Amino acid sequence: MLAALLMGSALGLAHANDMPTYRLTAREGRFEPAELVVPRGQKFRLEITNAGRDPVEFESLELRKEKVLAPGVTSSLVFRPLDAGRYRFFDDFHQTTGQGAIVAK
Repeated sequence: MLAALLMGSALGLAHANDMPTYRLTAREGRFEPAELVVPRGQKFRLEITNAGRDPVEFESLELRKEKVLAPGVTSSLVFRPLDAGRYRFFDDFHQTTGQGAIVAK
């Protein structure tokens, strides 16, 4: 039984490593790049790095995702396959400048 559990965990990890990863950097109240293009209908991982001096909060109401990152921290979010469209995100701590979008094509 333990062997089956370990094999299942290894398969899950291998599957997670096959998932495409896109990178986003938050710095001084802005996201770089401000627009990410991803294939529609494909699950993906978004790796977010806070390269600034202040905390940031990645948030997307449309995608129901949010993540708070302290300065110097990198973290990931996994997204379900998206329909074609434009999905806005923002930095809740820097709403006037921290705007961006994920575009699924």
